[in-house]
Amino acid sequence: MPAGDHAVSSGHAADGRRASGLIDLHTHSRVSDGTQTPAELVAAGVDAGLAVLGITDHDSTAGWAEAFDAARGTGLTVLPGLELSTQLDYASVHILGYLIDPADPALLAESERTREERLHRAETMVARIAKDYDLSWDDVLAQTAPGATVGRPHIADALVAKGFVPDRTAAFGSILHWRGGYYRPHRAPEPTVGIRLIAEAGGVPVIAHPGARGPERLFAGSRVRSLVDAGLMGVEVHHRDNPPEARELWLRRAAEYGLVVTGSSDYHGAGKPNLLGENSTSLEAYARIVELGTGSAPFTG
Repeated sequence: MPAGDHAVSSGHAADGRRASGLIDLHTHSRVSDGTQTPAELVAAGVDAGLAVLGITDHDSTAGWAEAFDAARGTGLTVLPGLELSTQLDYASVHILGYLIDPADPALLAESERTREERLHRAETMVARIAKDYDLSWDDVLAQTAPGATVGRPHIADALVAKGFVPDRTAAFGSILHWRGGYYRPHRAPEPTVGIRLIAEAGGVPVIAHPGARGPERLFAGSRVRSLVDAGLMGVEVHHRDNPPEARELWLRRAAEYGLVVTGSSDYHGAGKPNLLGENSTSLEAYARIVELGTGSAPFTG
């Protein structure tokens, strides 16, 4: 079993449920940039043999209710959360927030601001791309689920549908790359602000795939200390975007600061090659998250 993969042993399924399952705490539905509805995401989790599935759409909790309804009677536990967008040195830093109060006013307001900024950014990028490619805003909306915030993945899907690139990965590696000439950054709070918002909403803040941009470029030791002081409770170590050296570094830091270590797939359906359960979280770490979170509760079908 790869590092970070932890099966829930028979008789000890998280909160009592599915024997021999995995705990995958980072997935996306069509509420943000996944390709499946929340119900379809839950069904995929059941088919993959998961014991716990974390639904963590970008800056939104709109998929929770549908995911809970779909999980009913399946034995699958759904851990509710979101992936909050923050920014540091012009780079995106995503903070997973588990078990938040979805009605918390401050977190709601910041999530709404971020979604609006994502929309304006997408409109600007499409206008830039349209100067060189036959791409319209309607083409992008056609790839976006009702109620979802338009983002770069939806632009990528439109580029695929128009035949300009073969898949999302190719789109992000070319036309949508920050060096491609069409990119526009978007405004988001600093990570310390995002962490505080999640913690004050009763949630458990966990930094997502911190090694994706290199183990040290963004997160020198003093910055890690500031994140912990702001209320950081965990770090997503076992993730395909964290190279081995980053995993080793963050395991040391987790031990130093007493952070919960998680592992996840960051599954997006057909939007990315990531597979459900390809990395997972230990039962002990999951139990710690449930213990720390006070804003909401896991739902077991």
